Amino acid sequence: MSQAMRSFVYHTGVILFGLFMVYPILWTLSSSLKPEQEIFVKAASLIPSTVNWGNYVKGWAGFGRTDFGIFFQNSFIITIGVVIGTLISSSLVAFGFARLQFKFRKALFACLLVAVMLPAQVTLIPQYILFHQLGWINTFLPLIVPAFVGGTPFFIFMLIQFIRGLPRELDESAVIDGCSTLGIYWHIILPLMVPALATVAIFSFYWTWDDFLGPLIYLNQTKLFTVSLGLRMFADPSSVSQWGPLFAMSVLSIVPQLLVFLFFQKYLVQGIATTGLKG
Repeated sequence: MSQAMRSFVYHTGVILFGLFMVYPILWTLSSSLKPEQEIFVKAASLIPSTVNWGNYVKGWAGFGRTDFGIFFQNSFIITIGVVIGTLISSSLVAFGFARLQFKFRKALFACLLVAVMLPAQVTLIPQYILFHQLGWINTFLPLIVPAFVGGTPFFIFMLIQFIRGLPRELDESAVIDGCSTLGIYWHIILPLMVPALATVAIFSFYWTWDDFLGPLIYLNQTKLFTVSLGLRMFADPSSVSQWGPLFAMSVLSIVPQLLVFLFFQKYLVQGIATTGLKG
């Protein structure tokens, strides 16, 4: 097979695979513009017979006195809080493991590895009991505060790998210049961690924005619901589901994630390439 033929086969395969991956998004976008009765009758068609912008109007109106803008606002508050807390706590803990020598360091690092593999559902009941005793149920605190306290084990482990790749001579030079341990973290390590921290921020944003279980467990009032809980309210197994508004708001819920990926794609690739996550 000639070089031109191999190139043609390769690019054709990549394009077809790309279309296969993008098709669900295109189908959701198309369904959000279709009349309600046409969504599943002409499910295979990506072109609506008539463009129905009413799905977006109806979907944004929300439920009762709570429009979908409130859900987006709640999601942004929680997501931004979690991202900030994750960056601060995870970077500090990772710096401690990667650069400092302290008692029980190896045992604590083993606990960190166990926490990476531990399903979040295992600690769900103890956490709920704790937050209930603190009076935090039906507030954003159970969703935001844990990010500031202990960090995320996966992100800590990822940042440890990045910091270990930085020369220790930088720390030694800073000590000679009179820099404290916290100063080394703030002035030396943190600026060099920008690509890795960008990766942490992007993944943390994605996971928090898409989180359904956490808000479902801790939030009870409609005015506190996030986007994921708001989307669930359109689907009613015991009655008639509002599929048009559901798909319309699903399209809008993807927009923040798409914008984050487009603007920070360079940092995401660079961070993955320098933190030991690549294959």
